[in-house]
Amino acid sequence: MDLYPEDANTHTFRDLFSSCLENASLDMWYFSTTEPPLACRCPNCCPLSLLTMSEAVSETGLDEAFSQESFSDLWNGLPNLSSPLLGHGNDLWSDLEPFSLHVSMVAPQPLIEEESMLVQELDSAPPSEVPLSPEANSVATSSIVPSTEDYPGDHEFLLNFQQSGTAKSVTCTYSPELNKLFCQLTKTCPVQIKVKGTPPAGALIRATAVYKKSEHVAEVVKRCPHHERSTESVEDTAPRNHLIRVEGNHLARYTENANTHRHSVAVPYEAPQVGSDFTTVLYNYMCNSSCMGGMNRRPILTLITLETKEGQLLGRRSFEVRICACPGRDRKMEEGNSQRKIGKSGNSKRAILDVSQAPVHPEKKRVTSSDEEIFTLQVRGRQRYELIKTIHDALELQDYIPQQQMEKIKQQKQLKTRRERDMVAPKKGKKLLVKDEAPDSD
Repeated sequence: MDLYPEDANTHTFRDLFSSCLENASLDMWYFSTTEPPLACRCPNCCPLSLLTMSEAVSETGLDEAFSQESFSDLWNGLPNLSSPLLGHGNDLWSDLEPFSLHVSMVAPQPLIEEESMLVQELDSAPPSEVPLSPEANSVATSSIVPSTEDYPGDHEFLLNFQQSGTAKSVTCTYSPELNKLFCQLTKTCPVQIKVKGTPPAGALIRATAVYKKSEHVAEVVKRCPHHERSTESVEDTAPRNHLIRVEGNHLARYTENANTHRHSVAVPYEAPQVGSDFTTVLYNYMCNSSCMGGMNRRPILTLITLETKEGQLLGRRSFEVRICACPGRDRKMEEGNSQRKIGKSGNSKRAILDVSQAPVHPEKKRVTSSDEEIFTLQVRGRQRYELIKTIHDALELQDYIPQQQMEKIKQQKQLKTRRERDMVAPKKGKKLLVKDEAPDSD
């Protein structure tokens, strides 16, 4: 640091020239300080070289007078101070040692020692002691292809939904058969969270949206440009491109993973209230499934995970979501399609099973006249007896007539019956003409 005359207000230079500060002038206005600097021009106590330096400043300016070469010449020209000035020994010049011409650009030694100690502590600390943010260590958002399999964990993590039915007026309905949630845009979707026991302190409930099909699973689920630019409530502090939001919870934290750029929203886990065994979180979906530039009719899944504050997974559940204009109608239609598919596949399987596993029944042997066993039948009433006897005689006669003869008899009988039906005269109208008869006009 260079020694300037204005340092008399702050450094030990003031003690050296304390007797002449009253005669200081206010000519040196070449610094950026708010107060005018003080320059001593008293010949009684100030060396001639300092006066010459002050005049040089006033004549030629600061740049020439206080350059390194000029100040070095002036400093070397200073006379040896007398004993009154050195009455305190070498303390004065020891205080002036920091104002050496060679200014050190190295940081002070205490700062260097503190920095080296901090580096050594971080290097010696094990990896488990270095804290990581939940965003950097979250299982739900860190993996490029996140797992969608249900994992209840030690706490038996479970999700429940309210029963809404399939009416057209419902805004949110869940289908247990399809494991699918149908909801309208920006409408409230209550999700009931149930756990066994008490999770660790600081546990989080995280919601993440991923695409269902394998060809889209690596992409990030975002809102479409149209809804992203739409005007929203001023109180809503969530990022505009996030699809899933939490309603009514000011502790919700929206994050974007640094590696995969997946969006997620996490809320602190709250214990169930008295008389209840579940906690309810209200979610909103901010874009339709059919929006161009967004999901574009691609099915999505919502992953709800229970995590510690360090990002360790404690439980995971997933369900499919469809954001549409009429949730009740779409749920009824998709359930019907699913049942028809199951019915068709079930019928085909059942038909194959019936053909392959059909029991083989042995052919019944026809009772012929060779069977000599005789049965006795008791009949009450003469009329019934005559009828049964006629049937018995016909069967007995059939056994003695050959099969070809029986076919001829049947054909003759059918032909006779047809002729008799044709010969019947109509009750009204014209008389039927016979082939051999002539008309009356003849």
